Amino acid sequence: MPIDLSLWTAFVGTVILMQVPPGPDSMLVMARGIGHGRGVALFTVLGMTLGAGLVQLPLIAFGLSSLVHASPVAFNLLRWAGAAYIMWLGFRLLLSASATIPTGDIKALRPLAAAREGMIANLSNPWPLMFMVAFLPQFVDPHRGSVTLQLVLLGATQKITGVLVLGAYALASGAVGAWVMRHPRARLWQQRLAGCLIIGLGVRMVIGGSTSR
Repeated sequence: MPIDLSLWTAFVGTVILMQVPPGPDSMLVMARGIGHGRGVALFTVLGMTLGAGLVQLPLIAFGLSSLVHASPVAFNLLRWAGAAYIMWLGFRLLLSASATIPTGDIKALRPLAAAREGMIANLSNPWPLMFMVAFLPQFVDPHRGSVTLQLVLLGATQKITGVLVLGAYALASGAVGAWVMRHPRARLWQQRLAGCLIIGLGVRMVIGGSTSR
C-alpha cells in the first residue's frame, strides 16, 4: 500500500475536522440549498470537490501549483477574480428576486450549471489549492514509493471527504429550501437572503480567508 494505513486514518480524521466548520464552500452550498433545493446544492458540491479536483490534483502532483504559490501577483489576481465571480453570482440572484414573479416562474438553476459554477468558484479561489500544497506533503512518506502517487491518493481522499461533509450541508439547507419553495412570499425573501450570503462570501474572499475544501 503506497500510504501507511494509520497515517491515512489520521489524515482522514484531520481533514474532516477541518472541513466541518462553516467556510466559503459550505456558505455557497447552503445558499444554493436554500435557494434552489438539495439537488442543485448537491451538484454544486460535486463541482467544487470532484470537478475542481480533476484540475487541482494534477497541478499538485506535477508541481505546477508552486508557480501560483511563489507569485504574490498571480495569487492575488486569482483571489480577486474568484471574489468577483462569487459576487456576480450573488447579484444575479438578487436581481432575479421580484415580488411580481410567481414562485413557479423563477428560473431554475440546472444541475450541470450548478456543478460548473461550484467548480469555477472553487478553482478561482487560490486558498484550497494552497492549503493542499502545504498540507498534503505532511502525510507523504518518500520511503513508501512514488511521492506523486501518494499526493494524488491523499488529494482524492480529501475531495471525497469534502463530498461527504459538504453533502451534509447540502441536505440540511435543501430541507429548508423545500419548505421555502411551497411559500411564495418566503421564496422572495429567500432569494434575497441567498444573494446577500453569496455576495458576503465574495467580500470575505477579498478581505482574506481560507478553506480546506
